Formats: sequence, structure tokens, C-alpha cells
Amino acid sequence: MHLIIGLGNPGRRYEKTRHNMGFLVLDRLAATEGIPLKDKRSDSIVGRGVMGGGAVLLAKPQTFMNLSGQAVRGLFDYFRIATEDVIVVHDDLDLPFAEIRLKYGGGHGGHKGLISVMQHLGSGDFCRVRMGIGRPQTKEDVERYVLEPFAPEERDRLSMLLETAVGAIGEIVSSGIQTAMGKYNGKAIKNFKEEV
Repeated sequence: MHLIIGLGNPGRRYEKTRHNMGFLVLDRLAATEGIPLKDKRSDSIVGRGVMGGGAVLLAKPQTFMNLSGQAVRGLFDYFRIATEDVIVVHDDLDLPFAEIRLKYGGGHGGHKGLISVMQHLGSGDFCRVRMGIGRPQTKEDVERYVLEPFAPEERDRLSMLLETAVGAIGEIVSSGIQTAMGKYNGKAIKNFKEEV
């Protein structure tokens, strides 16, 4: 079973903010695959289903971003999932808006949700779907920037970006991270930009 986690903050205040990119992707994935996100377990909203011929568990931790690892660890232990079968979807300041990068392992880049997940799992050896949100012009604005809604020009492109992320996750589940990286890191994003 793959555990697919979207990182974000619960509550209406944060619903359409940049920091909730992981939640937005999970919502689109759930809708596309017909997997209802309605059950509650381990401080998460979860849904179980099948993708690419394999079982998946979709999860949106409700512990707030900085404590995401608590919820992830509970699901990880209960369902006995291997770290290599964990996929974490999160916003990324180091990528321009509308760019996606798939990665296996590595550091956290200062992302507090990832820091929490890595601490609680005791490892960074899991798949990441990094969703670019770009950076504000000054460093002091980072916290405010990630908690702001998307700009109008970003909202115009958001739907196609979420569809691309859903396709990338499907490829990870069905074909593995290496195949998915080859397909979505670079070439797919270039095509995406051309279509927009």
C-alpha cells in the first residue's frame, strides 16, 4: 500500500493558500480517482482506494503543518507501511510557481512540515512531490507569503498544475519513482508551460 500525504493546515482560513498546496493536490487526486476523503484516523482525514492496480491511502494531516509528522507516524505504524511507499506532497519556495519536481530522499530544505515528517519517521527516505510556489521578493515576507491566497494569475494556472501533479503521483504508484522522475522532471513541466 502507498501512503500519499498532502501537507497543509486545516480550517477555512488556510484553504486556498500557497502553504496548502499539498491539500489541494490530495483533494484533486481524491476526486479524480473517486476516493472519498471522509474518514478520520491518527489526526488525519483519510480515504482508501485503488490506483494503478495497487492499494493507496490518501491522508491530510489535521495537526497543522509544523506537527504533520505526528499524524503521519500514526498512519505509518497502524498500516505498517514501508518508508519507500510513502509519498509526501508539499509546497516548495525554491521552485517557481507551476513547476513540479519529483524526488526520493534528501533533506527538508527548511520546510517545517517535512522536518516534522522526517523526525517522526526517523528517515527522509520517501518520495516527495515538490509543488513550486515561488518566493516573495524579500526574505522577511516568507511567512506571510505562504499563508496568502494564490495571486489571480496563479489561480488561472492552478487547475492544470493540480492535474499534472495527479498524473505524476499516479506514475509513482504504477511505475515507481525513477520512471516518474524521468517523465515529469523537466519534459512534462516544459509541455505544461507550453500548453498554458
